[in-house]
Amino acid sequence: MTCPLETPANNPHALSGNRLIDGLSATLRAQLLSHCKTVELTFGDTLCEPQEIIRYAYFPLTGFISLLTLLDNHQPLEMCLIGNEGMMGSSLALGIASAPMRALVQGSGRALRINAVQLHIELRASAELRAQLHRYVYVVLEQLAKTAACIHFHEVAQRLARWLLMTHDRTHSDTLHLTQEFLADMLGVRRSSITVAAGVLQNDHLIHYSRGEIIILDRLGLEQVACECYQALKRDYELVFA
Repeated sequence: MTCPLETPANNPHALSGNRLIDGLSATLRAQLLSHCKTVELTFGDTLCEPQEIIRYAYFPLTGFISLLTLLDNHQPLEMCLIGNEGMMGSSLALGIASAPMRALVQGSGRALRINAVQLHIELRASAELRAQLHRYVYVVLEQLAKTAACIHFHEVAQRLARWLLMTHDRTHSDTLHLTQEFLADMLGVRRSSITVAAGVLQNDHLIHYSRGEIIILDRLGLEQVACECYQALKRDYELVFA
């Protein structure tokens, strides 16, 4: 497991750039940020493995993290994508110190990191923080349920469009560096299925795909092709944190 480089969090009284933390009262936000370090997340780094004790919670700022479920003799399957709307280590809010899934950095960038023991102390001291993180646990449960249903019921092109939109939301870039093998692993399908699905999106002039690079050409068009799970997940988040 790779340990991200860290620097002290700057100006704890300012907004952090993580929506969960920034939704807290100014006093509580400053208290929490005083215990955080800003770390650099590197693509491919594993932050924790299933059943491993969670040493740190991460609140992404610009990077993003996948939660992957592991089954014997199968490739890891992505079940949840975490960007600056959430956190890695939400089970800590329930008093559970072990990780349910592998946490893998899928987008390089920065995150705020807090020691799990210190987060537990803050949770015991603040009903507001407990309520905020419990709301996020509900959002994660919704994402897990919808992802499971999406994998079973929706076509690969729809699911690929959804995944590209979710990634676009977190990278804020129209250019994504993604290989067919990587996309196949994330969606739990064969590489040939990704070739066909990406071809459909490219023929409709929604994306340009060449040599592991995807350029999003028409985001609105991509939203129309994506399964309803994309808008449902966004709606769930906004309703819970309204």
